[in-house]
Amino acid sequence: MHVETFDFLIVGSGIAGLSTALHLASHGRVLLVTKKLSADSSSNFAQGGIACVVDPDDTFAEHVADTLDAGAGLCDEAVVERIIREGPERIAELERLGVNFSGSTDNASGYDLGREGGHSQRRVLHAGDITGRRIESVLLERVQENPNITLREHAMVIDLVTTRWLGLPGENRCIGAYVLDSETGCIGAVRSAWTIMATGGCGKVYLYTSNPDIATGDGIAIAWRAGADIANMEFIQFHPTCLYHPKAKSFLISEAVRGEGAELVDRNGKPFMEKYDKRGALAPRDIVARAIDAEMKRTASPYCCLDIRHKSREYLEQRFPNIFATTLSFGIDMSRDLVPVVPAAHYCCGGIKATVEGETTLPGLLAIGECANTGLHGANRLASNSLLEALVCAKAASDFALSSSMPAVTAAIPPWHYGNAVESDEQVVVAHNWNEVRTCMWDYVGIVRSGKRLERALRRVANIRREIRQYYFDYLVTTDILELRNIADVAALIIRSAAHRKESRGLHYTLDYPERSEVAGPTIIAGRRIGTPSAGAHFALEVVNGEQV
Repeated sequence: MHVETFDFLIVGSGIAGLSTALHLASHGRVLLVTKKLSADSSSNFAQGGIACVVDPDDTFAEHVADTLDAGAGLCDEAVVERIIREGPERIAELERLGVNFSGSTDNASGYDLGREGGHSQRRVLHAGDITGRRIESVLLERVQENPNITLREHAMVIDLVTTRWLGLPGENRCIGAYVLDSETGCIGAVRSAWTIMATGGCGKVYLYTSNPDIATGDGIAIAWRAGADIANMEFIQFHPTCLYHPKAKSFLISEAVRGEGAELVDRNGKPFMEKYDKRGALAPRDIVARAIDAEMKRTASPYCCLDIRHKSREYLEQRFPNIFATTLSFGIDMSRDLVPVVPAAHYCCGGIKATVEGETTLPGLLAIGECANTGLHGANRLASNSLLEALVCAKAASDFALSSSMPAVTAAIPPWHYGNAVESDEQVVVAHNWNEVRTCMWDYVGIVRSGKRLERALRRVANIRREIRQYYFDYLVTTDILELRNIADVAALIIRSAAHRKESRGLHYTLDYPERSEVAGPTIIAGRRIGTPSAGAHFALEVVNGEQV
């Protein structure tokens, strides 16, 4: 087995991972691995933009207040304050790298600032309606130019290597990872003093999602299996407006469309949001998603609609060129037609418990971006705060790694143990379990939950995970089985977290406890405490406190 040694191992090629690689590149050798192509990331699909105070009429205090309000009492105010105040510096850094945001002479900032749900001001910088793609392409170009960064595609981390797993004395710490080359099927290992998880979210745990196919919760599952604590996984944000069309796969209608005056209406064109919140269509996403869900159930309709017909075609083509062209390709003219939409799983506000610097409960492992839970989002993410968090935390994590003394990694990593595994001839098992996990989560752990639904979900997912474990040990490892194992693990974490929260708060709404508790607190699930390997296993991650999981 081939073992490589790098100063820094970064997992994930979204904006968080790319930014971190650029910050670290002048201080050591960086390996950045991504399980698909380097441009495949949730960042690439971010339409809205980056929320940042740049207008003289706006203030940090107002942005902080809006974030705290959306977070429903669970934000860490110090974290919110720090990330928001560091925003302008990170925007300037992006511009120095070559990112051009849409400009305007209508305000003193010089930017064409959008407004989205939950924001009291226009403060969302954007690059047309493909902001994430523009930023991603610039950062990727800079990474590819840097000789100190090795970018490896089709490389999927299987599990982390820790000193406890190796049976070494002292505090448990992460010293690298086993990595699958999905094109060759070969498994190697990477030794590194620092491993940085920047793997994004877990939208594919649900049947309907705005996320790309890569969003299988890999970083969260991998970190948990290695012993890192996980926080607030019950808070899954459902974006209210995913395009409803049989041929439109996961296409999002940006919240910025509502920011420019679109109303939410039923199929007959009748507005309904004022019944649910005085802010109407610009209420925070959890409120809007539940309102749409309620209207769909009340009217037995499979969708609701966005109405922005009061805007001209010329305006819509200029402000939302990608959205307008895509909906038009499905026969929907936004300037003349109602746009059918449904809620879909969109963003994970929970994740690996981490500080702004990315520090987790497992030394040697940092987590940034959507896979991390820093305390910024609380019980509900304020629109367009996610790219801001990714940029600020990438810089903070880089500074932390460079200023912390972590011993060099010299331990030998044992070869991957294949046991009696053979090539699978039962791929139908993977496909079936994949669909069953996602359907179960959509039906029982969606926008509205109950104790009985969560009990059913936990039983079903537990059975599926037992099947997956057996399959994992019987057959050679593939990307498909690794993704299935990860979504099943993350599904269990979401269910357990949701069952633990005996109240309704933010994105977690349960019929059994419809009111918010007076005291807000996080939901923490301790990471698995891995012992020594057991004979015959690829990688012994099957027993926790006597319970097979």
